Amino acid sequence: MKSAVALIFAALLAGPALAADAKPAFKPDLAKGQATAATCMACHTADGSRGAPANPILQGQHPEYLVKQLTEFKAGKRKNAIMQGFAATLSDEDMKNVAAFYASKQAKPGFAKNKDTIALGEQIYRGGIASKAVPACAGCHSPNGAGIPAQYPRVASQHGEYTEAQLLAFRSGARANSAQMMAIAAKMNDAEIKAVSDYIAGLR
Repeated sequence: MKSAVALIFAALLAGPALAADAKPAFKPDLAKGQATAATCMACHTADGSRGAPANPILQGQHPEYLVKQLTEFKAGKRKNAIMQGFAATLSDEDMKNVAAFYASKQAKPGFAKNKDTIALGEQIYRGGIASKAVPACAGCHSPNGAGIPAQYPRVASQHGEYTEAQLLAFRSGARANSAQMMAIAAKMNDAEIKAVSDYIAGLR
């Protein structure tokens, strides 16, 4: 009985101490994020909007996803010589600030370019490819392409060329930082990848 009372008393004493040690939630500084983004503008434009199709649109992307990618570039888990060089200079705080800056921007709408593949792209995005056990993209990235914060990225209105390049990289193993996407892309042929990438470009 005495030991039980002693344990309860110890827990009560430890409670305030643990609370005092808890760190306050990080609050991103958008001004600092914008300053960091100045080094990114050559490829991603000043606010992460619709720059060259070879580079991703960052506007409106979930900050958690952007931090994850920067962290994995820095660690070498995701390969890209240019991005690894930039990420190597960033602290965790820098990454969170610049990610919050891009996330705070309203993404501009995009458009599909190939009307001949819209139906196939929509079928894959919304229903998957049953014969190949390819799941519907909408299951993770949501019906409108908004994604799920902290889990799956926003893909709506992304450059079709960029999405296609990433799916091909997942398929070949050149991009290996998502086992889930590697497994999915491995089952898709060039025409299917191109069609769904173009369809995604028009989602909003």
